[in-house]
Amino acid sequence: MAMTMTGEVQLPAAKETVWAMLNDANVLKACIPGCEELDKLSDTEFKAVAVSKIGPVKARFKGNVHLTDLDPPNGYKISGEGDGGVAGFAKGGATVSLADKDGGTLLTYNVEAQIGGKLAQLGQRLVNGAAKKMADDFFANFAKAVSGG
Repeated sequence: MAMTMTGEVQLPAAKETVWAMLNDANVLKACIPGCEELDKLSDTEFKAVAVSKIGPVKARFKGNVHLTDLDPPNGYKISGEGDGGVAGFAKGGATVSLADKDGGTLLTYNVEAQIGGKLAQLGQRLVNGAAKKMADDFFANFAKAVSGG
């Protein structure tokens, strides 16, 4: 099952600050819902473990995340794949762009993801709703971190 999501978030910090935080494993780990581990292997690669519950299916995903098309401090493409065992798999990517706006930074994202296994059998509406909530939670947490909260 494929899905796409787009959005934007106004952040109260300079583009360089937002860029640095988007590349900080500790900040990202604290902001990603259900993230248990996020280890930086290199400047462009992370290893991650996250727990996610969608409807009746709870899964522990283990996977790798790669950063490509780096354009500091304007954006990058983040892509990854995770294996959730019997629950299935998830893979996808997001293009993240940063622009100066209203004395802060406008972060724009465009996500394309694919899931399979039991998760894909739950139905598009349930999965899309859960994915949107996870994205909203991440960006709310990230905005709080950028604000120094």
